[in-house]
Amino acid sequence: MESPRPSSDPLSSTQASRIYLLPNLMTAGNLFCGFVAIIRCIQARFASTTGEGVPEELYTEAVWFILAAVVFDSLDGRLARLGGRESLFGREFDSIADVVSFGVAPALMVFFLILSPDQLPVFRHIGWFIGFIYLLCAGVRLARFNVITHPAVYSNADLHSTKDFVGLPVPAAAGVIASLVLLLTKQDLQHWAILLPILMLLVAYLMVSPVRYPSFKEIDWHTKARFRTFILLLVAVALIFLFRQYALVLIFLTYLFFGLTRHFIVHRRRKERLRKYKADQNVIVKKSPTSEE
Repeated sequence: MESPRPSSDPLSSTQASRIYLLPNLMTAGNLFCGFVAIIRCIQARFASTTGEGVPEELYTEAVWFILAAVVFDSLDGRLARLGGRESLFGREFDSIADVVSFGVAPALMVFFLILSPDQLPVFRHIGWFIGFIYLLCAGVRLARFNVITHPAVYSNADLHSTKDFVGLPVPAAAGVIASLVLLLTKQDLQHWAILLPILMLLVAYLMVSPVRYPSFKEIDWHTKARFRTFILLLVAVALIFLFRQYALVLIFLTYLFFGLTRHFIVHRRRKERLRKYKADQNVIVKKSPTSEE
């Protein structure tokens, strides 16, 4: 008969189902923001068809709730790691909240704002499907992350890295979509809206791709900084706040294309090393004396 697992084992029923207040409270905040963002998208859609209310303001509120969900999502994992309060329950709860906040809410927002039949006729028959592709890839991305970071398969997970995410993280994907929607609704850039579905498909692919993205998990927030560095950081935060419509788009797009560019550079270097290795092997074979019969 198999002996029960010790309570300190992450796979034990006690540890796996443990609910820690502060990290899970942050996850609940993430889920709440996603839920309210969905409500705002529905209200904006209703306002655009009835003429009651201002759709742009409601879409803007939805964007800020999605970005607030990104903040809550970053806090729950960090608090859990700092306090040693990680559990399988918290991980699954976080994934469910992420599907709502970073899967359903952005897909619904883009569908109502751009992909619906009465917005652009070209999307009359495929608009809903583009939104579903994004949602599907977000769900697959979260499920894959849970599998490759599960304690039962952690030691055998070739894709797992403590420094990098495999595939574009779902919060970053939602941040790309939400920040672009914020820019489109605040500026006279509606003629660029046709590019958002294309970017949405690219984001969907990157979520399930092998492209690696930095996780920033190893940043030490207790690191000492010089006074000049501290002042420059405060100035940067102030500029981001003042020009948030442009700064947020720049930040999320930089993160998106950074991982993609780094992936191509690493892949190219590997091909060059392999080509050089094969060339060296051919030289060695040609220089080796032939055996006499």
